[in-house]
Amino acid sequence: MFHHSREGIMSTPAVSAVIRKRKANGGFIMSASHNPGGPEYDWGIKFNYNSGQPAPESITDKIYGNTLSVSIWLFMSVNLHKTESMSKPIGWLISEVKMADIPDVDLSSLGVTEHANFSIEVVDPVSDYLELMENVFDLELIKSLLSRSDFRFIFDAMHAVTGAYAKPIFVDKLGASPDSISNGVPLEDFGHGHPDPNLTYAKDLVNIMYGENGPDFGAASDGDGDRNMILGRGFFVTPSDSVAIIAANAQEAIPYFTSGPKGLARSMPTSGALDRVAEKMNLPFFEVPTGWKFFGNLMDAGKLSICGEESFGTGSDHIREKDGIWAVLAWLSIIAYRNKDKKPGEKLVSVADVVKEHWATYGRNFFCRYDYEECESEGANKMIQNVRDIVSRSKPGDQYGKYTLQFADDFTYTDPVDASVVSKQGVRFVFTDGSRIIFRLSGTGSAGATVRIYIEQYEPDVSKHEMDAQIALKPLIDLALSVSKLKDFTGRDKPTVIT
Repeated sequence: MFHHSREGIMSTPAVSAVIRKRKANGGFIMSASHNPGGPEYDWGIKFNYNSGQPAPESITDKIYGNTLSVSIWLFMSVNLHKTESMSKPIGWLISEVKMADIPDVDLSSLGVTEHANFSIEVVDPVSDYLELMENVFDLELIKSLLSRSDFRFIFDAMHAVTGAYAKPIFVDKLGASPDSISNGVPLEDFGHGHPDPNLTYAKDLVNIMYGENGPDFGAASDGDGDRNMILGRGFFVTPSDSVAIIAANAQEAIPYFTSGPKGLARSMPTSGALDRVAEKMNLPFFEVPTGWKFFGNLMDAGKLSICGEESFGTGSDHIREKDGIWAVLAWLSIIAYRNKDKKPGEKLVSVADVVKEHWATYGRNFFCRYDYEECESEGANKMIQNVRDIVSRSKPGDQYGKYTLQFADDFTYTDPVDASVVSKQGVRFVFTDGSRIIFRLSGTGSAGATVRIYIEQYEPDVSKHEMDAQIALKPLIDLALSVSKLKDFTGRDKPTVIT
């Protein structure tokens, strides 16, 4: 049985949910992810494996190996400028190609089409996913918040796939106002936008939330629906803080976690805010490389419930993908729970209140990421090699200005479930006060190389929690730029994006 979404629209988290529910062998997702899309920009293919997770390296390595083991070329006819046709090699055949000659299937109508021994079921992109959300959250609790006259909510779908989910979930199911959905029509080119939910590319939403008398709660999701951004009125929640706060409040606010989370995990560059929650709750904790596939094994082994990445990805073991809508509902659950006894006219507990109370309890991990997009690959690789050379000569106790080195390394991860090992996952400088500088090259950009620098400093002093992160982190930022010689190697004197 082959499952296809109605009109060809389905979010990555929903695909993961469908694979698990229908016990499929896997699923293909065609998406620009969080990059600009359309005929002139990005388009790609993801393969999710049989538990719904991004294909693990044990599978992708085999696929790649097969492409090297045969010598048959696949040719296709390419029409150039509608006048000149030529044959162009596009890749290796694994063994043979079998083409099924079947009639076109009407993707606008739900149901099963049979042809010989081949079946195609067109499924609703929302229904399976909404059913799952009903089993995770107390939707009536959330509805009680969204229907309040003294609470205003806005969700920016960024003309991406979650536009198909926003109205059925937030408006029809939870009672939000129809005008609370912004950019809610999915478009193949995202309305010429960049569907990455951060302070740079979701600027329209940021302006609304920081404007005079802004809404109480704002959120956005990305091109394929697996990333999220959470905002309060005039207040941005960093993804590192977001996953930590969800974990700290999940047991009391979200029915799925009534018995408590099994374990917590974050990607290596993500701030240590989640670590402190795990320690206080006495939960197993895991630090993994960047990439959601590394969380899947831990979930399948029953070791992990809630996890996140600083790159605006947050999720749990309800599926095997990060999940933008889930993160928004988790935050709405927390706000709704904190205000469930508030009468009309009483001051509501805000997003900022929840975050500041969390900082008061656990301390604040000041954190930022500098992205230098579309750098020349040669210079970017030389910069990374430079910091690796520094690591090779470093030793505990080395002084970097006022910071004393605890250790420096190029992160290597051994999977506690299958003992697989991945190396060179990011160069780390960790100092004795808990501060960190991390350097990575990212593979999620669409051109050249993206250099990412992560800066973190832990601050237990409540009186300093209101500082602007850029001010609090400036000494470390200056140190990172000096140590890496980034400008010398890349020619860049400022980042493309700061988050």
